[in-house]
Amino acid sequence: MNKKNFIYKKINKDIKNKKYKKIITRFAPEPNGYLHIGHAKSIFINFEIAKYYNGICNLRFDDTNPSTIKKKYIKCIIKDIKWLGYKLNKNIKYTSNYFNKYYYYALQLIKKNLAYVDELSKKKIKKYRGTLLKKGKNSPFRNRSIKDNIILFNKMKNKYFSEGEVCLRAKINMSSKNIILRDPVLYRIKYLSHIRTKNNWCIYPTYDFAHCIADSIEKVTHSLCTLEFQNNKLLYNWILNNINISHKSNQYEFSRLNISNNLTSKRKINILIKKKIIKNWNDQRLMTLIAMKNRGYTKKSILNFCKCLGISKQESVININIIENFLRKDLNKISPRVMGIINPIKIILTNIKKKNIIYIKNHPYNKKFGKRKINLYKKIYIDKNDLKIKKNKKLNKLKIKLKYSKIIKFKKIKFKKNKKIKYIKFSILKQNKNYKKKYKIIHWISKKDSIKIKFKLFNYLFKKNNINKKKNFLKYINKKSIIKKKGYINKDILNNKNKIFQLEREGYFIKKNKKKIILNQIISLKK
Repeated sequence: MNKKNFIYKKINKDIKNKKYKKIITRFAPEPNGYLHIGHAKSIFINFEIAKYYNGICNLRFDDTNPSTIKKKYIKCIIKDIKWLGYKLNKNIKYTSNYFNKYYYYALQLIKKNLAYVDELSKKKIKKYRGTLLKKGKNSPFRNRSIKDNIILFNKMKNKYFSEGEVCLRAKINMSSKNIILRDPVLYRIKYLSHIRTKNNWCIYPTYDFAHCIADSIEKVTHSLCTLEFQNNKLLYNWILNNINISHKSNQYEFSRLNISNNLTSKRKINILIKKKIIKNWNDQRLMTLIAMKNRGYTKKSILNFCKCLGISKQESVININIIENFLRKDLNKISPRVMGIINPIKIILTNIKKKNIIYIKNHPYNKKFGKRKINLYKKIYIDKNDLKIKKNKKLNKLKIKLKYSKIIKFKKIKFKKNKKIKYIKFSILKQNKNYKKKYKIIHWISKKDSIKIKFKLFNYLFKKNNINKKKNFLKYINKKSIIKKKGYINKDILNNKNKIFQLEREGYFIKKNKKKIILNQIISLKK
């Protein structure tokens, strides 16, 4: 990562001015869904900055909304961060740790006449707030006495009101150009059991009220978030400047990560699941971390990708080819080679008398992978895409080279009744003066050494680039994003401990052990 970006410059300046003794950052996900590639960028930035300055990065779950948070998301987020290679503090933080303190600070604002209990409905609050072109309108309950607001707030806490009947709002400026400062909601009532505090509370702070206070309680020096929270910064600072808190954190924003042909919106992913376009968050076509692991992405490829992005305030859509190239580069080093046939045609070698034994390297330049033995028998499979046969094409002079083995010459073609190819006969050429001539090299597999297998190939889920900003995003679904085929691969794969392979001339695949082995494509070879 470039250490000359604006965040590093700010931290260096703070250290030089002896503003902080220790740099503390935080990653604060809301456990209402699974992490995606955008979160990976945020994780990388926060943990790497803390590491570079010998500081601390807190993992803090923003669990202020009991209606959306789930334990399974918390477990998965912890697992994903550890998978990326980052160590977590033993004391993982939760926003709910500070519920008592938020209540105390809310009372402070009421006593300073900077917060009030409002009885407007959610719909009317939105209407009174106005628009970018129209100023907001004061609530008729805005000028209650401090005493009455304290009584009403305590009634909220003691379950006197029904859900949605009242809320606590900050008293800032209903005429502000920034709509966020038009008396935002600080507390709302929710009669739901919280996964950590159970039924101890029925009032819950909003994210805007809670996270700046949590940052300050934990003495976070640099609260780093994406640009979508830039307008919230004024509220972040307003809250901290108007409560009695010793440490005041500072918020800094960087651009969020958008990747072409992919969706990261939790809301939109849930729509895909409800409409059964995808099964779950684990679908290999998504760029959630759980899906990327399932697909076969390596943590090294993801971290190297995040490293190359750097930190800036400029919003852009990153071409998916960039992360795919990092993936190919890493898989190339760790993947043994095998030959498999996805679109098989049967070939009969007419003049072979006995099997030919061939020893080849499992990896072209890594000796640790060793060698393997392959056999050339009379009947083999090749890929039909290597023989683009047309009705009027003369094949008599066709000569091709079997990879690692012999040069073969076309003899005869046999068709089925439906005019599809049944098999093709070739003969093996003896070595002659033209042996060094360049022939088309094709991959193959002997029928006797093969097993029939299912291949699952993936294309992008969406046809458009910046799909996150498309309202009618469903119309851009790629109906050919999954292609299933039946082919052949060497049966040695059954006992091979490796899960990831490079199918020569095809791409990288991961072995999925179900009732029958399926090879799922991770990524194609670079074309």
